[in-house]
Amino acid sequence: MGVFMKKKSLKIAMVGLFLLSLFTSGCASQTNSTNAKQNEKASVKFPTKPIELIVPFAAGGGTDLVARALAESMKSELGKDVVVINKTGGSGAVGMNEGLHSKADGYTLTMATREIVSLPLLELAPFKTTDFKFIGNMNRDPALLVVSTKSKYKKFEDLVDDIKANPGKLKFASSSTPSLYGIPFAQAANLKFATIPFQGTAQAVVEVLGGRAEFGLYGPGEVTAQIKSGDLRPLAIMAEERLEGDLKDIPTMKEKGVNVGWAGTYRGLAVPGDTPDEVVNVLEDAVEKAVNDQKFIDFMAKQNLFIDYLNAADFEAMIEKDITALDPIVQAANEQK
Repeated sequence: MGVFMKKKSLKIAMVGLFLLSLFTSGCASQTNSTNAKQNEKASVKFPTKPIELIVPFAAGGGTDLVARALAESMKSELGKDVVVINKTGGSGAVGMNEGLHSKADGYTLTMATREIVSLPLLELAPFKTTDFKFIGNMNRDPALLVVSTKSKYKKFEDLVDDIKANPGKLKFASSSTPSLYGIPFAQAANLKFATIPFQGTAQAVVEVLGGRAEFGLYGPGEVTAQIKSGDLRPLAIMAEERLEGDLKDIPTMKEKGVNVGWAGTYRGLAVPGDTPDEVVNVLEDAVEKAVNDQKFIDFMAKQNLFIDYLNAADFEAMIEKDITALDPIVQAANEQK
């Protein structure tokens, strides 16, 4: 009996040592991976000069606002200027394509919005989504439906009823082509309206303010100033839940009987696909620190822009899922051609 117990104890001890060695090995592997990444960043001499950040839309829109706030915070982390350059055209395709074909050294960054997925799917861009390497995501906003305060529409139902009574006549000022907001709204509510495309939100909002378009669908941060000034009236959001902050009283479209889920945009950073990993690591680290910078946090909150940080791997995974999610919108856009 004593010998049996000794053997049993020895087996238990050996199993314990084996499990401990696996745990230690795993921890060591994770530590080595982290150390390797830190060593890569420490060994690369980057950046040594200012960095350009391409915004593929006009100044004054949500993407431009996020880019400029991010540039300031990244400058503090990298110790070099991050200069924002607006390159408009092709609903974002021109600027994104220029960023993709820049030198793959990390000195030219591109703001990656949802159009980086939709435009290639629609064959409206001279690049593929997978041509890029993704650095990280900073922001994710649902679409907010707004009208001019001078219009007769006081509630969401007022606008929907008028669109139904006048199919194809009311105008929607879209910030891009195709509208990733307008199409799912029309599909879910079974509506027909005229979509007038513009190169960015700033230009589209002018049409709504001037009464030349009845409504618009934009990111909350893109129309915060006009809402606060009393020039625009928010009627509903395209999200699963209500927003927080200044817009907490605005109902979701689902609450109003329109069965549409989240529709909106995200804003991240991308670089050419062959950019060295060690440079990407430096940029990824800088973005993570920038979105946690209190100045950036305060700015985003004030502008009703919602922070949603994703690291490089998670952002890439989200992009891959969005390629599938956008398929029905792409089909609808192709049918409208």
